[in-house]
Amino acid sequence: MSIMKKNREIIKEKLTLIYGEKRSKKIIIEIEKLLKKYSKNISFQNKKKTFLDEKDIVLITYGDSITEANKKPLKTLYKFIDKYLTEQINIVHILPFYPYSSDDGFSVIDYKKVNPALGDWKDIEDIQQKIDLMLDLIVNHISSKSIWFKEYLKGNPEYDNYFISVDKDTDMSSVVRARAHPLLTKFKRKGEEIYLWTTFSSDQIDLNYANEKVLIEVIDVILFYASKKARIIRLDAIGHTWKKLGTSCINLKEIHDIIQLVRTFLNEIYPDVLLITETNVPHQENIGYFGNGYNEAQLIYQFALPLLVLHTFYTGDASRLLEWASKIQDISDQTTFFNVLATHDGLGVVPVTNILTDQEITDMVNDVREKGGYISYKIVKDGTEKPYEMNITYYSAIADPKNSDELNIKKFIASQAIILSQIGIPGIYIHSLFGTKNYLKGVEKTGQKRTINRKKLPYDKLKEDLANSNSREHKIFTEFMRLIHKRKSEKAFHPNGKQEVLFLKRELFSLLRTSPDGKERIIALHNITDNIQELCLIKNQYNLNKKQYYDIISEKIIDIEKISLTPYQIMWLKVFK
Repeated sequence: MSIMKKNREIIKEKLTLIYGEKRSKKIIIEIEKLLKKYSKNISFQNKKKTFLDEKDIVLITYGDSITEANKKPLKTLYKFIDKYLTEQINIVHILPFYPYSSDDGFSVIDYKKVNPALGDWKDIEDIQQKIDLMLDLIVNHISSKSIWFKEYLKGNPEYDNYFISVDKDTDMSSVVRARAHPLLTKFKRKGEEIYLWTTFSSDQIDLNYANEKVLIEVIDVILFYASKKARIIRLDAIGHTWKKLGTSCINLKEIHDIIQLVRTFLNEIYPDVLLITETNVPHQENIGYFGNGYNEAQLIYQFALPLLVLHTFYTGDASRLLEWASKIQDISDQTTFFNVLATHDGLGVVPVTNILTDQEITDMVNDVREKGGYISYKIVKDGTEKPYEMNITYYSAIADPKNSDELNIKKFIASQAIILSQIGIPGIYIHSLFGTKNYLKGVEKTGQKRTINRKKLPYDKLKEDLANSNSREHKIFTEFMRLIHKRKSEKAFHPNGKQEVLFLKRELFSLLRTSPDGKERIIALHNITDNIQELCLIKNQYNLNKKQYYDIISEKIIDIEKISLTPYQIMWLKVFK
């Protein structure tokens, strides 16, 4: 397959910037071979043939988050999706389901195989028949148990320079990273001691993208996932992938060149496959992964949201969240934000370091500890430790022990409604669907803080809980599905619609959302306190041309001059027809 002239020029430009002109010519030939190989399997996975819209909702789950006796977990996940989700949720992000050696899947042994303990590719394909897929590509590192690494240690010349060997006395103090363990790990290769770059753990060996063979291997994996009908491919820890001594080794220009390269050849062969970058960095650096809006990732995480929303509900003051949200703007009609409150990881502190004060972060650290959570730290340049991540389930973080269960459920749902109403598409971690509490026994068992929100749920017990109208799981799941249904019915919540933040009261998180065609508007009001909040909106204010509006949540007519929200109540107001 010959690359289209325009795309070939872009690919050549990017490769030349990274590898120089001579090497780039050989790499283009290899890329063309891969495109020819995968062109036989071209298919448009996205049945809508459009970008994304208000109907797109993502479930985030491990392949074995739900378990069943004598059943492969992927088959059980299929059953759960088929029975409970297909009417409201249309995309599932299955966290790494490949053979692995550590880190709950993120230390991949083989990118192209399914962990046999979970199932096989047929199970993944069955799920894809019901719901679109978001798949992980762990781009920064590979397991020490992988064939690549084993062959490298044996001295196989085919794998020379697949990994990054550094003199053990090299000054690495400028390197930004998330973990407190040593950056270099000692191994033996052909009988000699070597020190290899291991950003995340001694079992996760960083790949050397300065070697073009590694790039070609990873491009092959990306095209393989696209051929498996991935709708979205998640580039895990992408910000760390290019190394240059003497720099921070995060968010370097070469990383953006590589993403632009990937986007170009996907446009060539799989134009409906979307890229999402996982970059746990401050907002201004994060939005850089959109590129010019058309040449890099279509989606980026809003990693500031989890702690900003938590701070809002802890303080009963939405000011910080409102100020932050007022600066959020869509970049193009082919990009949007991925809004999450909880994921398989903890709640990252780095994205809010320039938004919340050190004291506000310290206050949240103390609150999280009081609620049974843990704090993970990183070492900064001066050698001191700073909070990096708060490990707690989102329900346990939000719920107040002094409140009744009913009030805590209302409070939790109010927090989740924020990601349903904000510009972007929502990503909902599976444990948030049920209000799972801290899994403290799991932490004792594994010794890992992150296990606190990675509990495995027995399917039979989950079915019982969802069928029991008095259970917390039933109440949260039912209300979540109802809110999702409401959101999906409103074009004003389109990810490319407009968003205006309304500074009405600090006790309210308030937005005006407008559909892309400008014809439909919704005023979203979220009471973030346990007190009644009263509000008077004036006709003609915020384009309100009527006195009475329809609350699509309560399905009641609301006089905008006499709005009253009960504790943690949500209103989504639209013109009453």
